[in-house]
This record gives sequence, C-alpha cells and structure tokens, in this order.
Amino acid sequence: MQQEYLDVVIIGAGLSGVGAGVHVTKKCPGKTFALLEMREAMGGTWDLFRYPGIRSDSDMYTLGYHFKPWSNPKAIADGHDIRNYIQETAREYGIDRKIRYRHKVKSLDWNSQTGRWNLEVERLDTGELVRISSQFVVCCAGYYKYEHGHTPHFAGREDFGGEVIHPQAWPENLDYAGKRVVVIGSGATAVTLVPALTDKAEHVTMLQRSPGYVISVPEKDLISNKLREYLPEKLVYSMARVRNVLLSMGIYNFARRYPKQARRLLMGRVSKQLEGSVDLQHFSPSYNVWDERLCAVPDGDMFGALKAGKASVVTDHIERFTQRGILLKSGEELPADIIVTATGLELQVLGGTELTLDGQPVNVADKFYYKGAMLQDVPNLAMVFGYTNSSWTLKADLILDYFCRVINHMDRSGQRVCTPTNDGTAKDGGPFLNLNSGYVKRAMHLMPRQGAERPWKLYQNYVLDYVMMKLTKLDDGALSFSNPISRGIEEPATNLSEIHAAQLN
Repeated sequence: MQQEYLDVVIIGAGLSGVGAGVHVTKKCPGKTFALLEMREAMGGTWDLFRYPGIRSDSDMYTLGYHFKPWSNPKAIADGHDIRNYIQETAREYGIDRKIRYRHKVKSLDWNSQTGRWNLEVERLDTGELVRISSQFVVCCAGYYKYEHGHTPHFAGREDFGGEVIHPQAWPENLDYAGKRVVVIGSGATAVTLVPALTDKAEHVTMLQRSPGYVISVPEKDLISNKLREYLPEKLVYSMARVRNVLLSMGIYNFARRYPKQARRLLMGRVSKQLEGSVDLQHFSPSYNVWDERLCAVPDGDMFGALKAGKASVVTDHIERFTQRGILLKSGEELPADIIVTATGLELQVLGGTELTLDGQPVNVADKFYYKGAMLQDVPNLAMVFGYTNSSWTLKADLILDYFCRVINHMDRSGQRVCTPTNDGTAKDGGPFLNLNSGYVKRAMHLMPRQGAERPWKLYQNYVLDYVMMKLTKLDDGALSFSNPISRGIEEPATNLSEIHAAQLN
C-alpha cells in the first residue's frame, strides 16, 4: 500500500476544519496539508443537521471567523446561512481544493523513530484503505458522533402508530402539516424545533423531564446593522465581536458569582415574555444559571408560540409510548402523530479515531488537556474544542493560531517534535467540561481531564486564554521540544492538487 507524506492533516471539514485550513494557509505557507472529511460535504454540524429552524445558539459575530466578517443582518443565523458562510470561506481561501470527502480516519499511530503520525484512512466511497504519514495532526472532528444521536430506550416504542424521529436524522421530506407533534427534550434543539414546527403542525408539545433556562436574544444586531451604513464592514464586525465577547463573559461571571441574583433576573425576563400565559414552573430549573448551557431563542419565538396557543410545555416523566402517543407518569396521555426525540448527542473524542503511541493505546481520559489545545504526552497533535459558555469558534481560533505558532517555532529552531508533559507537579483539577448536562455526564469517562493550575487548567475565559495562548512564550516548562530518535529518509510531499483532481474525476 502506497504511503503519502504531508506536513499537516486536518480531520474534519466543518466550521473548525475549514478555519484550520485557513490558519495553516495564512500562517504556515508552504506546508502541505489536506482536510479529511468522512461525509460527502463540508460544513460539519451545519450540513448534517437539517431539521426545521436549525440555527446558531451563539451570535455570529463570535461564532464567525475572526478573519472573515459576518455581514448577514441576522446575528442569530439560520443553518443554511452558516453553511453558505463556511463554503464561501473555503472557496475564498482555496480550502475547498484541499478537502478529501468520504475519507474516514480509522487510526492514528505516533512513530517515535520518525517523529511522524501514521494514519490509516478508509475511503468510504470505495472501501480502499489509504496510508498517510504526517508530521502534525489537527483534529477538528467535533465532539459527537455523526452516525446517530442519543435516544434512550422508551418502553412501548414499537406500539406507537406514528413516526419517531431524532433531529440528527431528520427526513428531508417529512410532512408534519396538520399533525400533532411531541418534542421530547428541553435543550437548544427542542426550543428551536418547537416554534419552527408551529408553522404547519396542528399543535406542538415540548415534553421535558425538568426545565432549563431559556433566554430571549435579538435575532438582528440593530446597532451593527446601523453602523454598516457609515463604517467599513471589518470595523463593524470587530467592534461587535469585542462587545459580544465582553458581554458574554460578564454575564457568565456574574451568574457564577451571584447565582441567586442571576436566577432572579432570568426568571423575571421569562415571566415578562410569557405574560402569564404559561405556568412559570415549566421554566424554573432546579440548578444554577450556567450549570448547563443556556438556551437562546431569537426574539422570543418560543415564548410567542406558547402565548399564541400553537405550542405547549409539559413537565413530566414518560411511562411508555402508546399507540396514540405518550403515557406520562402522572397518568396523562399526550396524543401525537409524530414524536421527536430531541434527547441529545452521543459524545466522542478525536472523531472516534483509535489513538496509539508506538502501537500502544492511549486512554484520553487519563490525560490532562494542555491549554485546551493538546493532550498530555501526545506529540504534534492539536484537538479543537470550543467554549461551553460562549462561542465555539472563539476558542477554536485561539487553538489554531497557537498551534501554528508552535509549528513555526519548530521550523525556526530545527526541532520536529513538541509534547506537553507533566513533571508530576500538575494536580488533577477535575473534568475539563464544566457542565452538568446529561450528554456531558454520559461521556465524562471518555474525556480528558484538566489540571488545577495553568497551563493545564481551563478557565472558559476568552481574555485569559488570549493572553496565555497568544502573548506568553511557548517554552513554559510544560511543552517540550525535541527531535525524533531517528530522522530516517522521508519521501517528498505528494502534490495534493493532483490527488484532489483525480478524486473529482
């Protein structure tokens, strides 16, 4: 089997993967690289999810790339607009020509002798196995399985006479006009689906085991849209980005420091939105603000659907599915023609890729997450994971910029291996994900840990991360630089444009 040699392999061609391609193109010119995407299209989440109303739950001034202004009037954007934005970015920077679709990375094995990663990649279109050797790997595969979402076992599911659908596998031509729809869940997907489905459905019910925090946010940024009439697009974008970063940080820190006051403020806003049309207990969580991620609804569309009587909320537990709908523990039966299980995601790390060092398996859950960018004892590999309390892309941009700094530093110093190492002084600081959401708890045993102090501690704070990753020296005592045991003889990098052209033909 022929082996190809590259400088950088990027796993995934979603929002982060395309961003990684741009970072490498701009900051590490001359490096050969490719994006390996297991699906048949770029866009990641924003191409996979096609359920009604799919949209961002962060504003696009922070979810967008720092190098490409978001010019759409909507700050909370629809899924297809985000997908178009990613595709436009890829074309603009030539990243679309670097993507290899239907390429699934099966395994990553680090070779200490050569100081390179050996990748085994399956071409899903042909079944062929491809071998690639790369000095660096950047994993932008996200944090959940694309194959399926999380659907708990529901007794009597086979008795239900209608359709049961998970939002991650939404049928393209599903006809819900005039139907009674029950959406199981209370997270971001549920609060998006409920108002969106009221356009055609007879009635939509959100069935939740327990309430979550829901906050109304403006769909459009009126200030930025007005400033565009007088100021350059890039300046308006930068101003909005800085403002929204500081605002989100302020809200988060206030909520963590003053939980009672934060709860009172949020509940007051919800009460004002509902105007007494719905019992406030359905929006009164038992936990503190930001113990789980907030659900944002643009211009209060969820509350509007409830007030109009097109939708309702039920807080109860499921006894079983019936032929006509769902029987609850309380004895009430919810009639349904369609049941949507918005019950969360199945999390994974590294896109489910098998990770080994010189053939020895690596348990990621035993490793600290260095600066939220690299894994302890794992050389030349970056793992992109965004913020839980803010926009994903803010942290992704910092990670990618940092890793490009590392690559360039190694080129200047003549070193080819960088490894985050713990000399024993870094103490365990707990899970690196600081949320109590069900989908996080289910996958805690798969996730890396964080340390009690920097550079191993994750602060979920953009300003602190900006200083740590952009303004401090790379040699911090935890990141070691070296050369492989044996340099060996390496093949020249393969011409990627020729490979990609061959694949297209």
